[in-house]
Amino acid sequence: MNYILEYWQQIESGKVIVSARVRKQYKKLAERIKKPEGRYIFDEKRANRPIEFTETLCKQSRGEWGGRKMELELFQKAFISALFGFIDKETRLRQYRETMFYIGRKNGKSTLLACIALYMLTADHEAGAEVYSVATKRDQAKIIFNEAYNMVQQSPALRKALKKRKADLYFPTTFSRFEALSKDSGSLDGLNSHCVIIDELHGIKDRNLYEVMKQSQSARQQPLLIMITTAGTIRECIFDDMYTYACNVADGIFEDETFLPILYELDSREEWTRPEMWQKANPALGTIKKLEDLQNKVIRAQNNPVDLKGILVKDFNIRDTIGNAWLSLEDITNKETFDLEQFRGCYAIGGADLSSSRDLTCATLLLIDRETEKRYVAQMYWIPEDSMERRVNEEKLPYDKWYERGLVRLCKGNTINYKDVTAWFVEMANTYGIFPAWIYYDRWSATYWVEEMKATGFTEMKGVVQGAKTLSLPMQFLGADLQAKKINYNNNPVLRWCLSNTGVQEDRNGNIVPIKNQAAKQRIDGTASLLNAYVGLYEHYNEFIEAQ
Repeated sequence: MNYILEYWQQIESGKVIVSARVRKQYKKLAERIKKPEGRYIFDEKRANRPIEFTETLCKQSRGEWGGRKMELELFQKAFISALFGFIDKETRLRQYRETMFYIGRKNGKSTLLACIALYMLTADHEAGAEVYSVATKRDQAKIIFNEAYNMVQQSPALRKALKKRKADLYFPTTFSRFEALSKDSGSLDGLNSHCVIIDELHGIKDRNLYEVMKQSQSARQQPLLIMITTAGTIRECIFDDMYTYACNVADGIFEDETFLPILYELDSREEWTRPEMWQKANPALGTIKKLEDLQNKVIRAQNNPVDLKGILVKDFNIRDTIGNAWLSLEDITNKETFDLEQFRGCYAIGGADLSSSRDLTCATLLLIDRETEKRYVAQMYWIPEDSMERRVNEEKLPYDKWYERGLVRLCKGNTINYKDVTAWFVEMANTYGIFPAWIYYDRWSATYWVEEMKATGFTEMKGVVQGAKTLSLPMQFLGADLQAKKINYNNNPVLRWCLSNTGVQEDRNGNIVPIKNQAAKQRIDGTASLLNAYVGLYEHYNEFIEAQ
């Protein structure tokens, strides 16, 4: 039985309602099964083994189903199938090494993970397997461990095979063990993890816990790290970083063949009052999770705003973010490309958004085809060389791949050297004869760079006040042009990422300015640089067209 295809069929037919990102992910998985391409293939037998293990050996330990054999829901079977069924066709090792399973509370996540933990402990053919349930506090980490131990107690076969020791469950056949760990468990060094389950990722403030457990898997051939969580209210933590990364992978903004994002969530805040949409964040609604209970919570929240935040965050996975999204992924995606050679000898409008060390620095050339009035965008980005490795590892951003593709350049040391930005504009002028008639920039901290640019020959430097009065109309024009696919940005993934991070803040007069819509570690500098160029386009449109 292929549970991924069965699940996708129910999604496609509308029988099962899921979030846009879950739909996207399972569509991709189903297509790969039907038309296998590349390095990885789907092995149905491998996919079904952990499911058969669970439904044969594991029993419910609590509630009305206590003592009964586990019967997994279809969404759970599809998830397990994806996690275990895709393998490297040459090495036969698992494709997916890390997953984020994002789901509303009371959807059976602890029970599911206990089953996976027991499988990884006893049946994954790993000698000396070390399986860990991890959380900030030991009590939280022990929830999954205790669930697994209770299952063992209910199952004669597992009870016979496993031994409960003081701190762990021990499988003597392969010298493997399962233990609950936390930040306060003492030293976490020296671990050799085969499987790590991080429970309630949203509650972990310290990124180091994730990094230590991730590094502990480096000696294993096919390790598995599972992050399972509801939404949270703590910002600028590991949860924000990993959630954003999972979204980017699910949306196709980043490519990571070893990371599986399964994100059950409402697609918009307004859906919380629409019962037909609740399943998006609660795939077990009506079975594991009681519909009546959720209905009562919603009624209470409607009558008492104090209860609203909790239900939005925990039951519907709506994060407490700082702004509203500006454009959809569909709006900003344009896979068209062009060659700068076709604009040899043309004028452009320049844009720049400068940073010192933390943010990206971005320079833009905005070009127009006079006949079609289609816009073409060339950009370059800079980060400090000393920070690239940290950003790749900690922020889970592919700066190294962007650097290899020539989309990002490195400045020596730990700060941005604005001379490198100047050099790029000179390079564009010398290589392609593309000269910016005007260059628009954020006036903040740009004095010395402006003087250097003028001394180099770029005399038309225009400072942009970063406020609604200046930016609102150009931002509206930019948004409309992106939606109309009038902007060819050479399918630049860095700009697409920046655009996806861009939120909008509106004042009482309807004027808008860009803000970061996600975690502050995410960047919108490419958007800001392009928007500055659009200020120039707005101010000089007729003049610019005539000059082409």
